[in-house]
Amino acid sequence: MTLDASSLKMVQAGGARLRRSDRSKGASIALHATLIVASVIAVFPVFWVFVTSLKPDARAVEPTPKLFNESSLDNYTRVLSGEKGDFLAWFGNSVLIALMTTVIGVFISATAGYAASRFRFPGKRGLMMSFLLVQMFPFAVLIVPLYNILIALGLNGTSIGLVLVYCTTAVPFCTYMLKGYFDTVPNDIDEAGRVDGLSPFGVFWRLIMPLAKPGLAVTAFYAFLTAWGEVAFASAFLSAADESKTLAVGLQVFVQQNRTEWGHLAAASILVAIPAVIVFYLVQRFLVQGLASGAVKG
Repeated sequence: MTLDASSLKMVQAGGARLRRSDRSKGASIALHATLIVASVIAVFPVFWVFVTSLKPDARAVEPTPKLFNESSLDNYTRVLSGEKGDFLAWFGNSVLIALMTTVIGVFISATAGYAASRFRFPGKRGLMMSFLLVQMFPFAVLIVPLYNILIALGLNGTSIGLVLVYCTTAVPFCTYMLKGYFDTVPNDIDEAGRVDGLSPFGVFWRLIMPLAKPGLAVTAFYAFLTAWGEVAFASAFLSAADESKTLAVGLQVFVQQNRTEWGHLAAASILVAIPAVIVFYLVQRFLVQGLASGAVKG
């Protein structure tokens, strides 16, 4: 049986697709294997902290660790009951400071980013460049000048003072991200709003902000994490009273001069991570879109 030209081409095309399928299958296996290994590397430390949190302090760092040996929830009970420090007060302080930082920081960043995206004014380019330069300074360099400023304002040792400090670190990055996101929103929307009689702030608040949810989610997540797990500023600017501490600072009570309570420290660390995981779960569907859009223009 002979094949005509069209049939021969179909056979050749099928063979080519088969070869491409074989190559893509091998590449897919390699890709998935790499992702699995990377996931194990990323998840294992967290898993081991969780395992350690279930062990007594004496067994937490034994030379030959055994998985779930003598496991119990006693460490969690002692941490939450306040036996090892006022954990619930620390938790409340951290939630309040993180939420205030997120709300204030995102609002300032959104208004500044929108202004930089839509309006022309002297020093605009230098302003955006300064936002990038600020990110290059290590936080330790900023402690002394920020401390002097808070002393002058009478806000040292207060939660609102710490919130303002966190905003100084979160706002530059968030502004730059949102400016890039607002650049992707067509100017026609602003013009349509003005034709309908909206003020510039009305256009921003009623039209642009609802369209910027992915970008706002990214910046809100960043601002929240900036305040939630930070240690240096909280240690320097909050009072030493136990009820004024945040979670990250409060965990230091488990690290004493001669010994470290590894079981309690691990249990408290797991509890500290839970709110951050919840926030990530709430905003995850916006993160990829917001990061991609915010990186298009700057």
